[in-house]
Amino acid sequence: MLSEVRKESMLLPVMEHFYTLQGEGFHQGKAAYFIRLAGCDVGCVWCDVKESWDAEKHPKSEVGSLKSEVRKTPAEIVVITGGEPLMYNLDELTNELRSAGFRTHIETSGAYPLSGSWDWICLSPKKFKAPLPEILPRANELKVIIFNKSDLDWAEKYAALVSPNCKLYLQPEWDKASQMTPLIIDYIKANPKWELSLQIHKYINVP
Repeated sequence: MLSEVRKESMLLPVMEHFYTLQGEGFHQGKAAYFIRLAGCDVGCVWCDVKESWDAEKHPKSEVGSLKSEVRKTPAEIVVITGGEPLMYNLDELTNELRSAGFRTHIETSGAYPLSGSWDWICLSPKKFKAPLPEILPRANELKVIIFNKSDLDWAEKYAALVSPNCKLYLQPEWDKASQMTPLIIDYIKANPKWELSLQIHKYINVP
């Protein structure tokens, strides 16, 4: 018989899933299948998917059926995002995906314990609910959203805590991009360990 924990990890609330291009960070421009899990209590005021916050509003899907949907596409990468995906145990989902040959990526605030097996971890810490210390050395990519100038100092705090090989990105908050992007460009020129991340999916009008 399946344990209760395993049963729960085989059913996950899904807001949406779709095949598109990764729009941000290190893997920008690559084809990827996105699975957006519902549920989040981090509460970013500028979140562009607030409809994902309430998990009760979205149906639960079995991990095997999600794998079947991905297999209908030529996808090689599957990105698990949210919401905050680590609110759930992702062991079964990533086991299913990796057994089918997919590379597994996650986008997380790091506010919950890490579960699942990952080929790439994008950590995007938020001031509203700090990441757990244990996820910091595991991050392959640190992506900090810049909403105001003080966020640059906050970004440096986390850059000092991730591994030396972690890729570092500054990304303007979409609605303030016209103000923040020039500031970020100047900052990166003065601090070239950082790179610029832009939400290209919004510029090219894909999901």
